[in-house]
Amino acid sequence: MLASSVATFQDNSSHGEDSFLVRDLGSGAFLDVVLDGVTGHGGEEASQSVAAALDAVTINSIDDIVAVLDDQNEEFFQVGGGRFLLTTISAALYLDGKLYIVSAGDSPAYHSHGDAFDQLAGRIGGLLRGGAVKVIGGDSTLTLTRLEVDIQPGDRILLATDGVSDNLDNSDLRGIIQLAASVEDASSSVQGTVKERLEAGLAPSALGGRYRHDDQTAVFRFFDAG
Repeated sequence: MLASSVATFQDNSSHGEDSFLVRDLGSGAFLDVVLDGVTGHGGEEASQSVAAALDAVTINSIDDIVAVLDDQNEEFFQVGGGRFLLTTISAALYLDGKLYIVSAGDSPAYHSHGDAFDQLAGRIGGLLRGGAVKVIGGDSTLTLTRLEVDIQPGDRILLATDGVSDNLDNSDLRGIIQLAASVEDASSSVQGTVKERLEAGLAPSALGGRYRHDDQTAVFRFFDAG
């Protein structure tokens, strides 16, 4: 089991509908989660409810996470009929030396390893990786992207909502994550770059060229290089 360090940031001033969870499971294990509630569709309540449910459950495997998400999806769909109580999720569970990614919707997850920088989940060029087009609460059956990722010393993980990824493209994030001296430096650099884009009103041309106002949440996790 590798040791790791974590940092977070959140600016929920646009809509107040993002949530996140960083949970220490002991012995180096952890659960990191970001959620982006859908604006105008009970997103704040949905994202907070899922975070609270994941914080309360006993976790012995990735199936425990999936069971919570299925239960929350069923409850939300019964109440909201697929139109209310909607939220994305990207979650990273590190347990027994393995990393599991679970995702629904467009909140991306990234894995930096060596010179490579892979987007594991979320929207890429307008499409959703893994076909996970459903958010929690949007359908009677929840569609999830599930991945198992090999983790080595020095690897780095980023979970974010689209308030981050709509204003910083993959090349921006790759440079920041891979060059950061610490997890705190990575968090500070992403926040600072987003702020610069906000002040200029600009984003990379690949992202449409105009800054997108939205809530911003990110969880950075660096595994010790050993």
